[in-house]
Amino acid sequence: MAIFKTLAFALSLATAALTAPNGTTPMQIRLAYAGPTGMMVSWNTYEKLANPTVYYGSEQNGLTHSASSDVSVTYQTSTTYNNHVKISGLRPNTKYFYNLEDTNTTTPYSFSTPRVAGDHTPYVTAVVVDLGTMGRDGLTTFVGKGAANPLAPGETNTIQSLQNFQDQYEFLMHDGDIAYADYWLKEEIQGFLANTTIAEGAEVYERILNDFYDQMTEVTSLKPYMVGPGNHEANCDNGGTKDKAKNISYTVDICMPGQTNFTGYRNHFRMPSAESGGVENFWYSYDYGMTHYVQIDTETDLGHGFIAPDEPGGPEKEDSGPFALMNQQTDWLAADLAAVNRAKTPWIVVAGHRPWYISVANDSSDVCWVCKDVFEPIFLNYSVDLVLSGHVHAYQRNAPMFNNQPDPKELNNPTFPWYITNGAAGHYDGLDTLDRPFQNYSRYAQDSAYGWSRLSFHNSTHLTQDFIASSNGTVLDSATLYKEHKVSGEGYGNGHHGKPNWPMWPHGGPPASGGWKV
Repeated sequence: MAIFKTLAFALSLATAALTAPNGTTPMQIRLAYAGPTGMMVSWNTYEKLANPTVYYGSEQNGLTHSASSDVSVTYQTSTTYNNHVKISGLRPNTKYFYNLEDTNTTTPYSFSTPRVAGDHTPYVTAVVVDLGTMGRDGLTTFVGKGAANPLAPGETNTIQSLQNFQDQYEFLMHDGDIAYADYWLKEEIQGFLANTTIAEGAEVYERILNDFYDQMTEVTSLKPYMVGPGNHEANCDNGGTKDKAKNISYTVDICMPGQTNFTGYRNHFRMPSAESGGVENFWYSYDYGMTHYVQIDTETDLGHGFIAPDEPGGPEKEDSGPFALMNQQTDWLAADLAAVNRAKTPWIVVAGHRPWYISVANDSSDVCWVCKDVFEPIFLNYSVDLVLSGHVHAYQRNAPMFNNQPDPKELNNPTFPWYITNGAAGHYDGLDTLDRPFQNYSRYAQDSAYGWSRLSFHNSTHLTQDFIASSNGTVLDSATLYKEHKVSGEGYGNGHHGKPNWPMWPHGGPPASGGWKV
C-alpha cells in the first residue's frame, strides 16, 4: 500500500512540475554566513538547475562578478529544488548587491558581510524560536477545536514584525521549529484545514513549508538567516498525533520517504559547518564582531550513553538521527570553545532548541534534563555568557544558572551562563501556559504575547536582551548583562573550573542532574 501511495504522490509532483510557470524563477531566497569572507546564497526553483549562479558586485548597477555551483538538490516529496551557491573572497563588513538571474531588468537584492572578529563596534541581532507559517495554513485570526491564541484582526504577526524591524538588526537567528509543517494532520483533525488522506497529507506538509519560506523571503533575502534544528523539523507528524474522536493514534510510520529524519531541513539550508568543523545544519559556529556564536543540536547526537529526545528510542518518538559518531558533537563543542580568543570575541552565545531551566511540568517533552547533563558543564567550563532556547511556547528570562542554582551575582559579572527561553514567536497551536508560581530562578516570564528577542551588544562588557512584542513593537522585558571578560588574548581553553572529564561520568557522560558542585 505504501508503494502505491508513494507512486501516486510522485505522479502528482510530476504533474505539478509540468504545469508550474517559470520553472527556473528564484523563490524562497535565503542567506547564511559562510566564514568571515563568505556568504551562502540559497533559493528554490521548480526545476533542477544545471549550474546555479549568483551574480554580485559592490554597486547596484554593476553585478560584475559571479559564483556558481552544481548543487541543485531535492528529495522524494519536495515540489521544488534547493539551490546553494557559496560566494568566497568577499570583503568584511561590506554591502554587496546580488541577483540570481543574468538580467538587469530586476532590482538586485543585497547583503552585508559580517564584521571581523575583533571589531567591537556595537550591533544588534534578532532571535526567534518556534515560528510557524502565518495565514491559511497556520497562525491566523481563528483556530481549530483545541487550539488557542489566534491573532486579533489586523494584528501584526512575528514575521511582519521582523520585516518592520529589519533595518535595525544585522542578521536573524532561528533556533529550531521552523514552519511547523508537521502540524498538518493535527490541523485537519481539529477542523482548521480540510481533511485529506494520509497520502494527500504529504502535499499539505510541503505546501506549508513552501508558504513559510515564501513569507520569510522579504527578510531572508536581505539578512543572513542562521537556523538550528528543532523537533518539528524531524518528520511529517511531530512524532505522533492522536485523533481522540476516532481513537486513532498516528506515528511517524505514516510519513513518506522525504518527510522523515530532518530531510527537508537538511536539504533546504547550508549552515557554516564546513567552515567551523561542525556537522551539516546541526552544529556549527561563526564569529560576528565581538561575539562567537555556537549552534548546538539538542535533538540528536548527545553521545556519552544518552539517548537524545528525537533519536530512535528517544522519548519524543521522532525516530531521527544520529548524524555523527558517538560523542562527536561534544568533542567538537569543547574544541570550538577552547579555541575562542576572548580578546577578539569576548562574548560567547550558544543557541540550542530545548531548555532545561523553564517553569513547566517536569517531563521529557518540555524539560531536557539529558541536554543539561551533557552541555551545562561544558558551558561553565568555557565561560559561555548566554544560552538561548525555545521549544516551550512562552518567554522566560532566568538568572544566570548552574546545577539548578542561580548565580548570587545575578547579572553583575556572574560566573554562570545566563539562560533565556523565548519560544513565543507564534504558530498555529498558539502559546503554552507556564506553571505558576514560576521557578525561583525566573526573573521575568509571560505566556500571553507573541514576540521575539533583540540582542544589543554595546561593548565587550555589556549586552542587553529585549523581548519585543510582535503586535506593536513595544519592549515587554529588558535586561542588561555585565561581564568582565578576559581580554589578554588567550582562549578559555582549560577553563577555570577544570576540563570536563567524560570517562569519570556515568556511561562515559556527565553526572545525573544535581550531581555537580561548583
